[in-house]
Amino acid sequence: MIDHALFDPAAIDPETKRLNAEIVAAHAAQDDPWSLPIAEVRARRRAGTQASPAMPRSARAETVTIEGPGGPLALRMIRPKPGVRLRGAYLHIHRGGWVWGSADEQDPWLERIADTCGFIALSVDYRLAPEHPYPAALLDCEAAALWLAGPGKAEFGVSALTIGGESVGAHLAVMVLLRLRDRHGLPRAFRGANLNAGFFDLGLTPSVRNWGDERLVVNTRDLTTFADGYVRDGIDRRRPDVSPIYADLKGLPPALFTVGTCDPLLDDTLYMAGRWAAAGNGGHTAVYPGGCHVFVRYPGAMSERALELIDRFLMALA
Repeated sequence: MIDHALFDPAAIDPETKRLNAEIVAAHAAQDDPWSLPIAEVRARRRAGTQASPAMPRSARAETVTIEGPGGPLALRMIRPKPGVRLRGAYLHIHRGGWVWGSADEQDPWLERIADTCGFIALSVDYRLAPEHPYPAALLDCEAAALWLAGPGKAEFGVSALTIGGESVGAHLAVMVLLRLRDRHGLPRAFRGANLNAGFFDLGLTPSVRNWGDERLVVNTRDLTTFADGYVRDGIDRRRPDVSPIYADLKGLPPALFTVGTCDPLLDDTLYMAGRWAAAGNGGHTAVYPGGCHVFVRYPGAMSERALELIDRFLMALA
């Protein structure tokens, strides 16, 4: 059971309170992203902003190109550093509301997994909405997973495969696992899933609907607009092949769920983690007092604790 004391505002440490206030102030000082062309927002995000500084690009990164459903599909790959024993591979799916983001915006996380866990880390540069709405991103990620579970696995000489992502990346990771189980007869192609602050209900959970305007990384309008951009009108957003929280989750691998209590998507993780446990899949749910949306994006003691737990979870799967 999750300790209810974790949700007490008194449990939030001063460093986290300060960080959250700084993030809100930084976003308030910037242009509203929805007032700008999408291309400009994507460019600013890549360059980094006060609210979301750019993460360093890795000099070790390589690009693997595979055949995707929409043409060539790039996977950004970071291998373990010399001297680290190769133990498996990690398929990463990036955040960004299905609208922003790219495979090269979180290289430090991939380097850490590569070097700490001994996994070849690959991030999928999937097609973005609204130019490529549902199911384009999902089909790209599915293609990457099938390649890694087949020729990629053989090429790298590994057997332990893991998958994960942040925010919509966690959503896409679960959707990929469901498609592997239901369409390809591969329920356990991946040994575990690292699911950080996932957006699992595109119909919007109460915590999203009730959050309001404060942009602590994201707000209600942002998350609503993301879902609107990804899923066209006329598609039921509570279909299991759109929102995995409504799917039959039996037979999926163990998962580590990570979320902060000051994340508008808090309910998505709490609900999905409960359903995952009820399906008998195993895993762990880690709740961090005061953590904002994908709080591991911001260096600090709490982020380090969360990343260390992710390391331990993934290494135990090898």
